[in-house]
Amino acid sequence: MSKGRLFFFRESLKNMKTSATVTRSSRFVCKKMIEYVDFENADVILELGAGDGVITRHILNSMKPNTKLIVFEILEQFCEKIRQIEDDRLIIIQDSAENLEEHLNRLGYQQVHDVVCAIPFVTLPKELSKNILLQVKKVLRPGGVHVQLHYSTLVKKMYEEIFGIVDIKIVPLNIPPAFLHICRDA
Repeated sequence: MSKGRLFFFRESLKNMKTSATVTRSSRFVCKKMIEYVDFENADVILELGAGDGVITRHILNSMKPNTKLIVFEILEQFCEKIRQIEDDRLIIIQDSAENLEEHLNRLGYQQVHDVVCAIPFVTLPKELSKNILLQVKKVLRPGGVHVQLHYSTLVKKMYEEIFGIVDIKIVPLNIPPAFLHICRDA
């Protein structure tokens, strides 16, 4: 097991309620998640629940030089790992995504182009999950996409209620297999 995977496993076990998994996302999941981001036109991208930055790195590798990536992660150990990524386009916010609108306003952003999210909404209180997703919808540009990582389709209905259109893409080459919820306005 690589150092990165071992670190993620150890920290996830300590924080199972907020991580909801003990394995990092595979490169297949990372590549599939960012496939839906419009990197050509994006000036601000939002990543929620960044973990140790495995998806963050894929996003940064695909971004234009003048695009900003605003990352939310609640766990200090994971934020420390993400801070090791040296990239001026990266803005790390160690706080709950329930405060995302406040942080975006503080940074001078009213909208984001697209959102990549690995927050385990299945394990959070329903009211908190809906509050975060309603804020995402509010700051997401018209035509923007919210790409959500899950390991089941249990909360698809919640995404449909908030966003309207939800397509599910399965990524079998991950442990466990991943279900990406691609959310757009109806």
